[in-house]
Amino acid sequence: MDDATRRAEFEVMLLSRHAILSSPGSRGLGNRLDRSAYILLTRLDTEGPMSIPQLQDAFGLDASTLNRQTTAMLRAGIVDRIPDPDGGIARKFRITEEGKARLDADRDEMLTALRKIVRDWTEQEVDDLAATLRRFNESVERIDGRPWPRD
Repeated sequence: MDDATRRAEFEVMLLSRHAILSSPGSRGLGNRLDRSAYILLTRLDTEGPMSIPQLQDAFGLDASTLNRQTTAMLRAGIVDRIPDPDGGIARKFRITEEGKARLDADRDEMLTALRKIVRDWTEQEVDDLAATLRRFNESVERIDGRPWPRD
């Protein structure tokens, strides 16, 4: 198992390197989202409006980091602040139409890149990869205590 774990560590390191090279905003292509905005918008798109305390719980980040990120996103017009739809005191951040359009555009680019990478794989191999990555991520989330909402 230790040798297998070492090989897995090496591949995870390479995967993180490749993810950085191909992540939104990494190539400086004009209107692309940076990595933190892409991830945060994905969460808001999946879960709906969230307050700073909810974002802290979801990401394990401090309030100052989230305030800096959300302020930049407000200026970019990709989120807006709204009263809590459930009647709570804290205002929440919601993805805007512009934010959704940019997220969808970046996601389409990521999917295009991924399709190029796996173009000679069978559908079963791609499905196996997705299942293995999901299991890996769910194990990380279980240890971290911050599960990501999934469809």
